[in-house]
Amino acid sequence: MGYLGRRIGLSQNKGNSTPDGGGGAVGGGILDLVTQGYFQREGSIYNAPGVIYQGHNASGGVISDYAHDGWIYRAHIFNSSGVFNVTGIGNIDEEMDTLVVAGGGGGGGRYHGGGGGAGGMRAVTGLPVSTSPGSYTVTVGAGGAAYIADLGTSNQGSASVFSTVTSQGGGYGGPYLNPNTSPLYLAGTGGSGGGGNGGGSSAGADGNLGDGTNSPRATAHPGQGNPGGAGASYGGGGGGGAGAAGSDGTAPAGGNGGNGRANDYAYGPSNPVTYAGGGGGANYNDASATPTGGTGGGGAGGAGLANATATQAGNGSPGFGGGGGGNNGYNADYSNGGTGGGGVVVVRYKYGTVSSAKATGGAISYYGGKTIHSFTSSGTFATAPNWSAADVEYVVVAGGGGGGWGGAQEGAGGGGAGGYRTGTTPIGAHPVSTTIQVGAGGNGGFNLGSAASAPTGLASNGTPSYFGTPITSAGGGAGAAGQGPAPVSVAKNGGSGGGGSYIDTVGGDGNTPATPVSQGNAGGNYGNTYGGGGGGGAGGVGGNGGTPVSNVGGSGGLGVQLPATFRNPESAPSDTSNPQPYQRGGGLGTPGPSGGYYVAGGGGGGSYSASTPVAGTGGVGGAGGGGKGAANNNSSPGELAGEGLSNTGGGGGGNGGMVSGGGGGSGIVLIAYPT
Repeated sequence: MGYLGRRIGLSQNKGNSTPDGGGGAVGGGILDLVTQGYFQREGSIYNAPGVIYQGHNASGGVISDYAHDGWIYRAHIFNSSGVFNVTGIGNIDEEMDTLVVAGGGGGGGRYHGGGGGAGGMRAVTGLPVSTSPGSYTVTVGAGGAAYIADLGTSNQGSASVFSTVTSQGGGYGGPYLNPNTSPLYLAGTGGSGGGGNGGGSSAGADGNLGDGTNSPRATAHPGQGNPGGAGASYGGGGGGGAGAAGSDGTAPAGGNGGNGRANDYAYGPSNPVTYAGGGGGANYNDASATPTGGTGGGGAGGAGLANATATQAGNGSPGFGGGGGGNNGYNADYSNGGTGGGGVVVVRYKYGTVSSAKATGGAISYYGGKTIHSFTSSGTFATAPNWSAADVEYVVVAGGGGGGWGGAQEGAGGGGAGGYRTGTTPIGAHPVSTTIQVGAGGNGGFNLGSAASAPTGLASNGTPSYFGTPITSAGGGAGAAGQGPAPVSVAKNGGSGGGGSYIDTVGGDGNTPATPVSQGNAGGNYGNTYGGGGGGGAGGVGGNGGTPVSNVGGSGGLGVQLPATFRNPESAPSDTSNPQPYQRGGGLGTPGPSGGYYVAGGGGGGSYSASTPVAGTGGVGGAGGGGKGAANNNSSPGELAGEGLSNTGGGGGGNGGMVSGGGGGSGIVLIAYPT
């Protein structure tokens, strides 16, 4: 290109252009600072990355940069607890905005359960950033555990917190408890209230309306959600959502979950996201329609007339704070409601100015001379008019498989990790539009009750992820259940295979269906000592159960570390310990043997022990988001199996002794190209 603008030194046309020109007469000069700055902002001198760094220097969460009103905003998206670390104050604005969504409530179980209420949702502008840079603890609330068999009630979601902003967890849906348990049908309060159980109209019990008053809370807190719907005969009420109340049940139909509310902090006004939808209530005696979850991640309510036609309650969506769906009761006398979805915290601020992006889709960030698109949910990668044909680097991780249900006195297998693929592929001249699918995690197995011989309550495989259909990763294989005749309760094949159990002792195969490149590894075997096998991981096979001692679940297979291109230290993994078993949030991986950014770890196997308290040990989840296996017997609640972390493709943990397995974590798709 020509040399433009004012210069210091002789012009290109007058000076001696040879390097040995004397007397300072070498031509060309240099641009003055004003002109240099202008062309640098316009991206006309170079385009790597074309950003003027004037905002705060901060790290944590998944980074998303987007343009609005002449500014670039930077958002830090936390799907799991971590730290927002500010190391330098910018010169644009000393304020930040935050969205805080808590975990959704668990759905009511056994019969005509109420839908779980959505996690409380608060959006606050103008929070001050400390003039002394420092760290802010970010707490992302876990979704509430669903009602499980007769071991206890459903659970409220956990609160999410950033700085001075707190949102309360969603209220649990009204469960149908044992006749000797009081109160029978009470729904829980929370950020949004849970829906009432449908048994109240026939039993005459009070408390069928979740009240959504965000209690317990300080009276100065603003509203965060809405009430749940009332139950009716055989129809559970829908859980409340951030944008609307849950619908009442109408005999015998369950009510729909209340809709959530939109917010644009994560991806900008052109890409708003709806969060915090309530779970649908259950139909106990009507298979004509499935009560829907509210927009914003609410789980669908269960519906059905008999085991052959019944549908299981849906889980709330992780990262959205959706409430879990209520269970209808026909899948089994002691069936579970849906698990509440984990919450999210988003922190954004003005970051600078930038030249136009070359493509759209997902969360966009810049690192190492590359533009990175992070898809944590399905979408479209589309080139912009200034796109130049290039090879793009990708990572595609599918959803992890669910962990098996323990059954009677047996350990179940852990779920296999979602398939992992990485490489490069050409993207030609504009326009090019490519569909991105981010696979969901498989459901954990649940108590089969009187339907033990049917496949209704078995764990399921994760769903595939793809970057255009030629580049597909297979969902992780489900862990085998500890009860139910073969071939019903087998360990499933997948991207990585599920772990074996007493019924099916051999773990499932990995890299199935076969592709030109390996995606994962096989699950571990049952140890014949009440220990289920661990699910396979992308970096290693699942461990065998019962080794080196009895009553021990096999460890989940090791995951793999993301390529260096995607290890942006400003987006480092957040939740390093995953302390809550139902925490389904995630970031860009978890810690592993060589540092952070590990994905696609297998779920740990479950174990059984007749001792009280339980003496067994569940298998450890594989680094890369695998859920921990749980140890249980048939006479005490024992443990809950760990969920695979969202956006890692981790497998869910297996269980033992009549308790559900953990769900698999959703996948992720990453794309990078030269800025």
